[in-house]
Amino acid sequence: MPIVTVQQGPRDTGLKRDLVKRITDAFVDAYKIPAETVQVWIHEVPTDSWGAAGKLTADN
Repeated sequence: MPIVTVQQGPRDTGLKRDLVKRITDAFVDAYKIPAETVQVWIHEVPTDSWGAAGKLTADN
């Protein structure tokens, strides 16, 4: 059973719903497996808890 972990900043539930569907569909297509075997875990990190290019993303 494939497990995909997505680490990202907070997103709208509708966007996450679409992402989970697209990731699942990609595995179903590539591996020819049932959708029920694909798990997608979304780990959201607040923008004040991660940074890029030397700055907190909350500061951008």
